[in-house]
Amino acid sequence: MNDDQLFIKIKEILVKQLEIDESVVTLDANLYEELEIDSIDAVDLMVQIKELTGKKIPPDQFQKIRTIADVLEVLSRL
Repeated sequence: MNDDQLFIKIKEILVKQLEIDESVVTLDANLYEELEIDSIDAVDLMVQIKELTGKKIPPDQFQKIRTIADVLEVLSRL
């Protein structure tokens, strides 16, 4: 799965499961400030991403993630 496909899947998760307005979900949107997800939502998102990709983001890297672009960057390095 390439970055574009993964972004589309992450966007679907944010819109459908976390009920975030699709128009605000961009690569550079801050997950916590702009999309207003909390820590539980963030963990749920990471679980969904692991199911999609088979890759688990290590906790030390997970704490540094602020945007969807950060998620894609971390996943590309795993």
